Parts: sequence; C-alpha cells; structure tokens
Amino acid sequence: MSVDHQVVVGRRSLRMRVRPGTGTGPPLVLANGIGVPLEVLDPFVDALDPAIEAVSFDAPGVGGSPTPPVPLPYQVVASLLGSALSKLGYGAVDVLGISWGGGLAQQFAFQNPKRCRRLVLVATATGAWMMPGRPNVLRHMLTPRRHQDPVYARQVAGLIYGGSMRNPDAPMPLQARAQGGSSRGYAYQLLGTAGWTSLPFLPLIRQPTLLLAGEDDPIVPIANARMMARLLPDARLVTYADGHLGLLTRADELAPVVAEFLAGTDITEPVR
Repeated sequence: MSVDHQVVVGRRSLRMRVRPGTGTGPPLVLANGIGVPLEVLDPFVDALDPAIEAVSFDAPGVGGSPTPPVPLPYQVVASLLGSALSKLGYGAVDVLGISWGGGLAQQFAFQNPKRCRRLVLVATATGAWMMPGRPNVLRHMLTPRRHQDPVYARQVAGLIYGGSMRNPDAPMPLQARAQGGSSRGYAYQLLGTAGWTSLPFLPLIRQPTLLLAGEDDPIVPIANARMMARLLPDARLVTYADGHLGLLTRADELAPVVAEFLAGTDITEPVR
C-alpha cells in the first residue's frame, strides 16, 4: 500500500508518495509532466513490477506541494528533490521523468552523477534548444486550462497529445485523476525553466539512459529523442506507436520495458 508524506526541506515542502517494493534494488523516482499531480502516474505505477519501489511527488506549485513565492529553476527543484529523498532515507536512486519532468530528471542526473544510477526519459527534450512542436499545439501549453476544463481538454486532446488521444472516445488519463491545479503554480513552472537547456551537459550524463518516445507526439517530436540518443554516451532509444501520453495509455506495455532496463536485462520492445 502506498504511503503519502509531506516532506519539509528548509522553507519548502513536497508532497511525496511511496509505493513499497518487494525487491532490494534502488527506488524509481518519478518526475511528472507540467501542472499535474502525482496521481496522474498511477496507471504506470500500477503496471510497474512490484519488486520496484516507486517514489512520486508533486512539483512545487502542484497538488499538495505549496506554490513557492518565486519561480524555481530546475537546478533548485533538483536540489530540493535530492534533500527530500535523503529525508526519506534514500541513497542511490533511479529516475524517470516525463515531459516537463524529463528536464528535471536530466538536471538531477547531471547534479548527482553518483546518486542517480539509471535514467529514463519519456516524451521529453533538451529544453529551450529543442525541435519544437507546431505553434498551434504549443499555444495550448501556455495555460493549465486543459487540466481544469474537461470539455476543452477533450476538444484539444487529439491535437496536442496525438496518438490514441486522436480517438474522440479514448479515456482522458489526465482528467480522470488530476485535480485543478494552481494557475500561478503552472506559470511558475513555465517561468522557472524558461531558457534552460540540457544540450551543454548531455554528453556528461554517463548513467545508462533509456529514451521512450511516441511516434505521434505533437508536443515533443520524435526527432528530439533521436538527437538525445546521439548525444548521451550510454543511451537506448525505444519508440512506441502512440503519442505524448503513451506512458499512461500504454502502461501495460511500457512498464515492463522500463523494469527490464532498470534490471539491466535485454529490453523487449512494445508490440506494434
């Protein structure tokens, strides 16, 4: 059974959730996309090998983590996360980041080369210097309206998320679990990472890295994952026939891929 914690580090507080694992390996820390609470990743956590301990958290300004007085850059959030993990008694960890959380995961791995054992980057890119999505897609990302208005979310789901979300009858994995977030917290997440890029330090990330990329991702075109696979010294790229939310909509297929990678075994790619 998962256990929630409110972890205080200095003047900051992070809501964190631990799903205990039955194995002895390091925990997998999950960094979420922008503006959504940790519950959104439940489908993936539920599908993940029970031997793997899963640690998820709400980024500052999201869900149960209070909005900071000023925007926090990735470097500060990565340091805050590291301190919170230490308070929970964790040493070495594996880290998975999706979308906005993928940038945080890259920063965490760079700042903690000995503490971060393996890295999983899903539907993410290198920040300011990336192959961008189309302008008519990115404009919908400037506000949290898609997280707060179910009717609007359904109208734009296919356009912005692609993949299975192009089916108008597909379940909405974000609206099913997310509570309306703070507009100020969302804006601070955007402002805190404005101008950030991992391009200068990607070649310095030596951890084994798994890149998961959807073949129909309007927000983060697959060209970004291919570029990152070339720049990271020890990377494996696995693509899947879905869009930006493939980690949730294809959790039963992708969770075993992640587990195999963390175990250091040969990866069985998703069935197409």
